[in-house]
Amino acid sequence: MELLSENRLIVKLEEVDSTNNYLKKLVHEQHPEEGSMVIADYQSEGRGQMGNGWTSEEGKNLLLSLLIYPDNLMANEQFIISRIASLAVKNCLDRFVDDIRIKWPNDIYWKDKKIAGMLIENDVQGKYILNSVIGIGININQQSFPEGLPNPISLREITGIDNDIDNIADIFVREFFMLYREFQDGKTTQIEDEYMLDLYRINDYYWFKDKGGSFKAMIKEGMPSGHLVLETMDEGDLRQYAFKEVSFVD
Repeated sequence: MELLSENRLIVKLEEVDSTNNYLKKLVHEQHPEEGSMVIADYQSEGRGQMGNGWTSEEGKNLLLSLLIYPDNLMANEQFIISRIASLAVKNCLDRFVDDIRIKWPNDIYWKDKKIAGMLIENDVQGKYILNSVIGIGININQQSFPEGLPNPISLREITGIDNDIDNIADIFVREFFMLYREFQDGKTTQIEDEYMLDLYRINDYYWFKDKGGSFKAMIKEGMPSGHLVLETMDEGDLRQYAFKEVSFVD
């Protein structure tokens, strides 16, 4: 944290359509310092990956967007940002509970339930990332969720106690920038290895589903592009998937 600029913006809002939208607007209007962030008590139009919504009770959860300016990061290697953010959330929550895993690509699970998610939006110029806005949603103190959400859970439901949202935000940002500095120091392989070790349903065969149907496979690799490589149990062949091309079968 000591490496972050004292001039970075920290914007706290009671309500906003989306913390990512708000921060992206600031980027285009003011070009704030790296480490600037927006935190809100409530989002009226919260978004997740691939157009999914993100629903959160007002004042109960961490809704945060963080800004970085990666140096010389090529667009086809942008998944390292997702790895860093996922590990930062996991490492943050590890301080409070056990059994936190990363469900590819970047959902955060406690056992078989989703406790956090993220939406990462990158500005690209040519082959390189200009800036990245990292939106994080962590279920902290919410105790009931709308019907239709498949498997949500909060830290409050796991631990039985209310938690300080601002404290968790500070821990997340600290964990994020420790990993981000490792990336800047060229330790990408270490980050990739840690991400693989922390994946949900790793090191065994599980049921997956793609456009061809259901099959059993083992996770073999996460590529720099973010593609997931699976090894099927029956044939032993390797299959490569982008986001939303394959899903876990519960």
